[in-house]
Amino acid sequence: MREDICIAVVCGGKSRECEVSRVSGRCVAGALEKNYRNVIIVELDESIGKSLTENRVDVVFPVLHGVPGEDGTFQGFLDVLGIPYVGSGVLASAYAIDKVVAKAIFTKYGLPVAPDMVIEKTKCPSVKDIIDKVGYDVVVKPAGEGSAIGVTFCRNEREIDKAVRKAFNYGDKVLVEKRIEGKEITVGILERNNIEALPVVEVRTPEGSWYDFEHRYTPGLSEHIIPALLQKDIYKRVQKLAIMAHKVLSCRDLSRVDFVVPDGGEPIILEVNTIPGMTPTSLYPDAARAFGISFQELVAYLVERAIGRAQGIVKKNNS
Repeated sequence: MREDICIAVVCGGKSRECEVSRVSGRCVAGALEKNYRNVIIVELDESIGKSLTENRVDVVFPVLHGVPGEDGTFQGFLDVLGIPYVGSGVLASAYAIDKVVAKAIFTKYGLPVAPDMVIEKTKCPSVKDIIDKVGYDVVVKPAGEGSAIGVTFCRNEREIDKAVRKAFNYGDKVLVEKRIEGKEITVGILERNNIEALPVVEVRTPEGSWYDFEHRYTPGLSEHIIPALLQKDIYKRVQKLAIMAHKVLSCRDLSRVDFVVPDGGEPIILEVNTIPGMTPTSLYPDAARAFGISFQELVAYLVERAIGRAQGIVKKNNS
C-alpha cells in the first residue's frame, strides 16, 4: 500500500456527460484505493484549484467526459498549477474533442474517414446543398460532443433538416457524414514500452438499435465481443489504424479509437476518445482485461506513468 502520494480523481463538472463521469470516477477511485492510501474524489467546479492545493495533490487522474474537461481546458489548468496528470495534454485533447479538426488531421495523414460536410451556424447551407454533397443517407453530429449525444441517423430531406437544427443546440459546428453500414468496432490504445493496441472489441446492440447514450451506459443493452469477429487482416488493420490515429493527434498514455467496419470494405475511423469511460459498462476496461491487465493494475499503471513523466523517467513514446 503506497502512502507517499495523494491522488485526486477528478470527475463531474457541468457537461452533459457529468453523471457518467462521476460513475467512472468512483470506479477509478475504488480501484486505486487498493494500492494507494490517499485517494480523493474531487468534483470539477469553481473550487477545484483550492481543493487540489489544500489537499497537496501529487497527481491527478482526470475522468472527465465532454466539455469542459475533455477538451484540454482542465489539462491546461493543471499545467499551470504544475500538477502531473494521467492522459493526453492540451493539444491532443483539443484536437480529439473537435470531430471536424480530428477528421482534418486524419485526412492529412491518409487515414480513412467517411465523406462529410461541415456546417456552421453562421453560414448554414440548404438541405439540398447537403444532399447534393453527402446524399440522403447520413449521420448528423454535433462537432464537440461525445457519447453519441445529439447524433441522428437520417434518410430523407425532412429528417436531415430536423437533425441539423437539433445538433446546433450543442454547438456552432455540425458534421454531416455519409452513413457507412457495418460493424461497430473500438480499439483501446495503451502506451507502455511501445504504443500498443488492446484487443479489438465489437459492440452489438439489439436489432433496430444502435450504440447511443442509453445503450452505452445501461447494463444489458449492449454486448462486447472480444476479440471482435473480423477477418485476420482487417483485425490487424484496425489496430494499426488506431495506433496511427493516437499518434497523429499526439495523444498520450491511453485512448480509444472508434470505427465502423463495412463488410468487405476499408475500416472507417469515427473518432478518438482521449478519456475513455471507466464505468462498469465501458469498453476500455473490458479490452484491458482481455489483454491480461486488471482494472486495478491498469489505473495504478497510469498513475505511476504520470508520476514518472513528471520526474523525467517517462518520455512521450512515438514508436
